[in-house]
Amino acid sequence: MSYLTSDPNQTENIDTIIRPPYFFISGFIDIPHMEYYYIFLCFVYIISLVGNTFVMMVIYMDNSLHSPKYVAVFNLAFTDVCGSTAMVPKLLDTFLFSRQLISYNQCLASLFFIFLFLNMQSFNLTILSYDRLVAICCPLRYHMMVTHRSMFQLTGAAWAFAVFLMLLAVCLITRLSFCRSLVINSYFCDHGPLYRLAAPCSDVVPNKVMAYLISTVLFLPMVFIISSYICITHALFTITLPQDRVRALKTCTSHLILVAIFYLPVNFTYFLHSIIPTNARIINLSLTSVLPPMLNPIIYVLKTEEFKESAKKLLSKRRAQRAVVLNQST
Repeated sequence: MSYLTSDPNQTENIDTIIRPPYFFISGFIDIPHMEYYYIFLCFVYIISLVGNTFVMMVIYMDNSLHSPKYVAVFNLAFTDVCGSTAMVPKLLDTFLFSRQLISYNQCLASLFFIFLFLNMQSFNLTILSYDRLVAICCPLRYHMMVTHRSMFQLTGAAWAFAVFLMLLAVCLITRLSFCRSLVINSYFCDHGPLYRLAAPCSDVVPNKVMAYLISTVLFLPMVFIISSYICITHALFTITLPQDRVRALKTCTSHLILVAIFYLPVNFTYFLHSIIPTNARIINLSLTSVLPPMLNPIIYVLKTEEFKESAKKLLSKRRAQRAVVLNQST
């Protein structure tokens, strides 16, 4: 589909912004039986939707989980649901049903929401690392530093900054003219492949700067998380009793697993993008987009004792209510 182009005669007037009616999402190239991969993504999405909805429901219904930490956990589950929904249904519609043409406005909307929720996943993991940092390094000041107000302020600031950043990225795209190829070499309206299509006929330097800024915003939280765990490790060695050290470390394991699941594939792809084949890059990034939202609720259920007990209590309460209703009906 590389022959899909805008009207080259329109390039004569350089003051005219050429906005094509559609783009073509190329996706995977010459891989047989990809429909099985898309069906797999569909199952992953359903599990993610059910798991994260369950996490939000338990946090909402159990008063014991109405603590500042679970403001960030609830926000992470909400972001996972929104991020998966912004990505997977459109991806399945595009490739499973061969609808690879996407309108200009839909493309920009898709770009905005996918990167918005991707950045928010990173910010949520940073807020959770702040919670663990204060809990282990400053335990006596934890309830003064980590309050409902402070957590709402942090999550609100993260949302405001992420929205502003992506609005700016989309606005910079709208000033570009697309006078040549309209084929986006990705599995969605990716920012980099999209603005590079306009390079022959527009100044894309501001878009390059924005691309570096988006990458920086994505990776700076990782630097903070690494730094926080260096401080946590130092604090753990100051704990005298081994059992207390293990107990403190257990409170960090679920967060560490979430960080590894989210950041390792992204780092692998971005740092080795020059030597990774296009298909491998697309598969890796698509899995990075859908697997963490699926695994996050599973990890929290299995690794967090507090949440596990709340979930068991809620489920047993539901069973008891159902049994009472059945007995009354008989």
